[in-house]
Amino acid sequence: MFGLGWGEALALVVIALLVFGPEKLPQAASQAGRTLRQLRQMANNAKADLQANMGPEFANFDPADLNPKNFVRKHLLDDLENDWNSTPDTTAEPVAAPTPELGVGEIPPYDNEAT
Repeated sequence: MFGLGWGEALALVVIALLVFGPEKLPQAASQAGRTLRQLRQMANNAKADLQANMGPEFANFDPADLNPKNFVRKHLLDDLENDWNSTPDTTAEPVAAPTPELGVGEIPPYDNEAT
């Protein structure tokens, strides 16, 4: 329920009871419910108008995809999953063999151009 736990919800009910009083609390709750329904209806109508006016090239458009979490999952992580699940490219050059580990007392190679 909106990310609220039982303690927070109970605190909000007590505060609403103190602010509105026991007589006006049912009226305030019903008005809040009506307002919430109207907001949902307005949002659904706006979404439907947006999809209807965008044309056929945006038929699969979902405004929820603009949420950063969904955007990252759809555009970045799906590509990674596709890369992991694809067949390996056999035409690529072979990877060089790893260099052997240094023994005790051996000096590692030094590259003058890298420093």
